[in-house]
Amino acid sequence: MMDEILSLDATGQADRIAKGDLSPLELLDATIARCEDRNPALNAVTVKFYDMARDAVKAGRVPAGPFHGVPFLLKDFYAHKAGTPTTASSALLAGGVMDHDSILTERFEAAGFVIFGKTNVPEMVSIGTTEPLLYGPARNPVDPERTPGGSSGGAAAAVAGGMVAAAHANDGAGSTRIPASYCGLFGLKPSRARITLGPDVGESIGGITSEHVVTKSVRDSAAILDATQGAAPGDPYVAPAVSGSYLDSLSQPLSGLRIAVSTDPFFDGCTTDPQVGAQVLKAAALLETMGHEVSETAPPLTPAEFREVFRRFWPMTVSRAAFGLAAARDCSVEEIAAQMEPINRHMVSLGIGLPAVQYITDLVYFQGLTRRMGRFFETADVLLTPVVLHPAPKLGHYDVDRIGAERAFDRVMESFAFTCLANVTGLPAASVPFGHTKEGLPVGIQITAALGREDLLFRLAATIEQHLQQEV
Repeated sequence: MMDEILSLDATGQADRIAKGDLSPLELLDATIARCEDRNPALNAVTVKFYDMARDAVKAGRVPAGPFHGVPFLLKDFYAHKAGTPTTASSALLAGGVMDHDSILTERFEAAGFVIFGKTNVPEMVSIGTTEPLLYGPARNPVDPERTPGGSSGGAAAAVAGGMVAAAHANDGAGSTRIPASYCGLFGLKPSRARITLGPDVGESIGGITSEHVVTKSVRDSAAILDATQGAAPGDPYVAPAVSGSYLDSLSQPLSGLRIAVSTDPFFDGCTTDPQVGAQVLKAAALLETMGHEVSETAPPLTPAEFREVFRRFWPMTVSRAAFGLAAARDCSVEEIAAQMEPINRHMVSLGIGLPAVQYITDLVYFQGLTRRMGRFFETADVLLTPVVLHPAPKLGHYDVDRIGAERAFDRVMESFAFTCLANVTGLPAASVPFGHTKEGLPVGIQITAALGREDLLFRLAATIEQHLQQEV
């Protein structure tokens, strides 16, 4: 029975606890045993606090929320839990222990989740793979020689590997959607400010980062967003108001959407793998048979210009992290960079000399692009594209020692070729599992909607999910 329960999504596990089929402690112990069995092969979980979780359950400190008693993992970035470290897989941050919870952590726990560990990330969560020197690489459960993606790679590996039903993720350039696509999961990046980053952060790197989860099912993602969405005192801005429940919206009929489809990358100089493009077109054809209006329409941007701006902007975000650490330690940025991994050291070298006015200029460009996308969604309801250029690459794809720093940086940028548009514009976007390559690797399709329309993405994703389940 326990293997069957561990295979359920988070909603299913919560239902079994509510029915009395097992207790929260029994599920936690079984989940920990599963993690101890599978983690050596996947290296998804890097920070463990099993006894802390067991003590909370035994003391009755698990709220009666919608996910009462369901085990859960935090990503080792942003979502702090008092008494545990947040390292971002960096030796520069190892050894410290947080003295407070993030608001999102409090909301996860108020929903009933039992948090017992943290997942692997790339150093400083800066690239689309999870191969930190501090902890070693996370591995894709579909093919352990391949990456689960990044930066939420450990989270995706844990969920796809059957260790947990859902796990925390966040997304600054695709860090939820890329791992979801590589591992065959559902991953939504909500609208900007849908979930607070408090109390430690107002906005992250110009407002491009959003918090949420990777899940086995659309319904889990919707229900978790119901439980965690909302602003907090001191937030610099708020997302559009939500009317009703995301979970309840899944049962609402959906027809006649205007769906724009494009398989061309939003950056120049790169191409979409034919198998990935074919799955997107197959999804478009399916949606057309469901009564939606499908047209080949690209978003209103110039790929060469967009790539140039983001290629400049992203190293500035890594440089900003280095500046912050240098200030905290009263040392030079160069001293901090020297202790970073080669790819981050290279990005600091690219970003450190750029003037502050360049950062502001790039934000102004993103704001102009946001206006154009707002007008785009006046004539389209959903933009359908690939999530990534290709299926999950082999581990070492971004290895500076093997291919050189500049080529590795090019590959980092290419991994964001479809995803970072939603980040810089604040739009909600999701990776929805949609088939496999001939080699058996998962392929995700990306659906993007207007600001505040997570409900539309959930409903469309649930329709696709239901169709695929009926095919099996």
